[in-house]
Amino acid sequence: MAAEKNSDTSDREISSTRRFAAPRELVFRMLTEPEHIVHWWGPNGFTLTIETMDVRAGGVWKFVMHGPDGRNYDNENHYTEVKPPERLAFEHRSSPNFSAEIVLKAVGDETELMMRMVFATAELRNMTAEKFDAVEGQKQTLNRLADYLTVGKPFEISRTFDAPRDIVWRAWTEQDRLAEWFGPKGARTVSAKLDLRPGGTYHVCMHSAGMGEMWGKWVFREVIPPRRLVWVNSFSDAAGNIARHPMVPVWPRELLSTVTFDEAGPGKTTVTLQWSPINATPEERQTFDGMKESMTGGWTGTFDRLTEYLAKS
Repeated sequence: MAAEKNSDTSDREISSTRRFAAPRELVFRMLTEPEHIVHWWGPNGFTLTIETMDVRAGGVWKFVMHGPDGRNYDNENHYTEVKPPERLAFEHRSSPNFSAEIVLKAVGDETELMMRMVFATAELRNMTAEKFDAVEGQKQTLNRLADYLTVGKPFEISRTFDAPRDIVWRAWTEQDRLAEWFGPKGARTVSAKLDLRPGGTYHVCMHSAGMGEMWGKWVFREVIPPRRLVWVNSFSDAAGNIARHPMVPVWPRELLSTVTFDEAGPGKTTVTLQWSPINATPEERQTFDGMKESMTGGWTGTFDRLTEYLAKS
């Protein structure tokens, strides 16, 4: 059942209230659109992979939360009420079970959000609070939403290539092919090792005249041939340890990278890449947001190289 409204549930609930400097309609979208909620839902250090998100009464939202310790947590929510832009209610069918509601109240141009989780017993509530640090986790989740609303949308770039999707997919997922084109103009791959699987890595060293030798590391979250790749992207050292950007010390240490491959007609493929900071400080997020023009230039050069590679393959 949905979160109880008329009984005293204070000893069985975990709740938070937060005001956001954003209109209610926008905040409601952040809660109900997969392309947004994937970037902020969950405590600090967690990332999200959405399996399905059908936002309607009776609809199901299934996702996996990836913890900073490498563990995965399956989640399944069943919506019981969807009333745009005022209220969401759902049952959390995964362990621990609870019912939840999110209420949005317009306060001028801002939005007051109340999030409440109600458990069957006080014992279950206390166990969840202690085992999962759920009280602090709920606060951190709303802090991440505030950061996301402040910084704005992820970086996104897209291009349509004159090659079938299976060929473009192989260019991104086979070590020798990837080494031929990946990287900004003027860079060349010196060393690379690819382990293409969820939890696997791509560890690469590139050299360019302007920056010398640079190491990078991808840790794959999703590998869904030939449609989708998701990984966490970082600068690294030769041993594979995460490192700071060699030229921009306040650049985010980790970026969630999502690449989709869509058929765009006979023999054509549209590739769309999204980048979004994870586990980042406010200063790092601001740096990221201020460098989107530079990212566009870098990825344009990389896509130019892929165009050239596909033309001669």
